[in-house]
Amino acid sequence: MTDVLRRGRASLAFSFFAQGATFALLVTRIPAIQDRYGVSDALLPVFLAAVPILAGVGSVTTEQLVKRIRPGLLLRCLQPVVLLALLGVGSGEHLAELGIALGAFGLAVGGLDASMNMLGVSLQRAYGRSIMLSFHAAFSLGGIVGASLAWAGAHWHLALWVSYLPVVAVLLPATLVGSRWYVGGGASADVPEEAEEGERQGQSVVFKLLLPLCLVMTFAYIGDSTVSNWSAKYLKDVLGSSEQLSTVPYNVYMVTTLLGRTLGDSGVRRFGAVAVVRLGALVAAVGFAVVAVAPGAWVGMLGFTLLGLGLCVLVPQTFAAAGRLFPGASDAAVARLNVFNYVGFLIGSPLVGALGDAWSYRWAMLVPMVLVLVTLVYARSFAPQPDRYGGGHEWPRTADVGRGSNGL
Repeated sequence: MTDVLRRGRASLAFSFFAQGATFALLVTRIPAIQDRYGVSDALLPVFLAAVPILAGVGSVTTEQLVKRIRPGLLLRCLQPVVLLALLGVGSGEHLAELGIALGAFGLAVGGLDASMNMLGVSLQRAYGRSIMLSFHAAFSLGGIVGASLAWAGAHWHLALWVSYLPVVAVLLPATLVGSRWYVGGGASADVPEEAEEGERQGQSVVFKLLLPLCLVMTFAYIGDSTVSNWSAKYLKDVLGSSEQLSTVPYNVYMVTTLLGRTLGDSGVRRFGAVAVVRLGALVAAVGFAVVAVAPGAWVGMLGFTLLGLGLCVLVPQTFAAAGRLFPGASDAAVARLNVFNYVGFLIGSPLVGALGDAWSYRWAMLVPMVLVLVTLVYARSFAPQPDRYGGGHEWPRTADVGRGSNGL
């Protein structure tokens, strides 16, 4: 493997890390943001819902932009915008300023998520083996670091801008420097000319074929948002834990997500994507079941641990499968699929909350369990398929993912 690809992989992994830290610093300080701007409880959901909605718009826009701008260049431009928008959230004083900062964050983060995964899909194809989970492991590591920094800021009662400024001051120049080495699949000397020509000819994304993966993405993020939004409340109000202990499940979830993604690529290489996705869905379903029937807090935390190990493989492998399904249009497929990340996020938290209030939070946990199990129905969509490039040519070195025309 060439040094160009190794540098490209390391620089992209750092971008995933920076995005994980940035996102965690935003979502874990929502109470402080609410206090700073005097956002009412009735208005807060509007602000929170606006971010994923605008992110979806950003992802759709990215699909059109990458027809003219390489994803690597787009990522280089968008990452500073996201970081500066985070600083803007922590520095403003009026609701209008918060709205502008969150709007910029949402639009930019949609394009950022899409372009990062486009490059990840392309690099995995160039490597010829599964590496997609390693990028998302870097995101999880960034989330843990960001959440820890947010805890420190809250513990020492630091102003938001004081918490955010050092992080932005470090990550912004670091990501700009690292962006010099972004590459796409075309950086590999192993890519035959026939494959390159097939990529340039393009391919249409048939939504009917992409739909199963869109559903899996939605279900995975419904599960993820259930943990991030309801784990603390569930442990405290349903399982009777202390307030301090109720903060532990999400940290455990993030750590097990990191662990599962760190080891996941090896599992895909050895057993295949279909087997890993099926196992992940089953483990996640068992985790939701354990949470639903847990007699106490410690058993509940066991359930959230299983959820981290199970859910962590679904999203990276779904992006990989989209690229594999449309090898001549992987950028467009990733951008469209990425929208359902935000659809799941928007649905998950309100769904569980409404069911919990109207019925029971224990029974509400069974709904994402059933949805995750539906992934088993679509598991064959993750199977490797021969990558065809026109003229009857096939690239024998099939990887876990299709390749798009990207990079710098």
